[in-house]
Amino acid sequence: MSTCDMRLEIERDDEAYPACVLELHDAPQRLYVRGNVEMLGAPALSIIGSRSATPYGLALTEMAARIGAEAGLTIVSGGAKGCDSAAGRAALKAGGKHVVVLGTGADVPYPASSRSLIEETLERGGAVVSLEPWGTPPQRWAFPKRNRVIAALSQALFIGEAGMPSGTFSTAETASELGRELLVAPGSVFSPQSRGANYLISNGACCIADEETLEVAISRIYGVLRFERPQAQGIEGVSADERRALTMLIANAMRVEELALSMKLSSLDCLQLLSRMEVSGLVKRLIDGRFSPTKTALHALTRLGQNG
Repeated sequence: MSTCDMRLEIERDDEAYPACVLELHDAPQRLYVRGNVEMLGAPALSIIGSRSATPYGLALTEMAARIGAEAGLTIVSGGAKGCDSAAGRAALKAGGKHVVVLGTGADVPYPASSRSLIEETLERGGAVVSLEPWGTPPQRWAFPKRNRVIAALSQALFIGEAGMPSGTFSTAETASELGRELLVAPGSVFSPQSRGANYLISNGACCIADEETLEVAISRIYGVLRFERPQAQGIEGVSADERRALTMLIANAMRVEELALSMKLSSLDCLQLLSRMEVSGLVKRLIDGRFSPTKTALHALTRLGQNG
């Protein structure tokens, strides 16, 4: 049987039971595991965030997962849509390992959109963990329980984007109780999706202001260094107006009229500019009608800034 096909039930007194999970004051009696159980004891960074993430939130979690994987850390997530799945896919793309902690049975992909992520996680030597018996369907009460395990499996917890109220707070609370470090990226004070993250920073979480800040935090916590730094790419051919618009939209997603006023353009000219940028993949229209830089644009601008 290959590693990715393995199914284990690990009791609390088994040698294979991860010591980090035993630190929970009421550690689960049994863990159900598919895949490589050794990943549960590897140095790891847990990454969580909003299910209805903005492009900014998705870019943040992808950045954190990429840097963590490039530093040799296993990335732990809940596999949910939004920030969780973005983190998992970014870790695998960077050549890293991924551990998914599910609120369903470990053999029940949830949400269905994460099935391919879970399969690739197992194929690439990662693991899927659950507190629930095989075949257990989604149950609302199971997810807060699994959040505690997400916090316990890692030495630090990164939160990319979180509103208020938010399920991320239960995970952050457990992480704090266990003495894990909270790493939180700030967002616009005008963005409802960033209120929770900004609140955690105001209450003492480590503020992750850029890639270098995260690299330093990982080095301090884990005693490891990132093995490569990507070069700038994907932003060539952007006009001065497009770059200026992106700079403004990074600070805060805006509607056409708001951006036009900031850039001193007519509404028609601004709409035409945004339409061109949308076609070229630089901006995305959010559900509420505002425009935001895409993940691709955010990653490219960040790397461009690092490389001068």
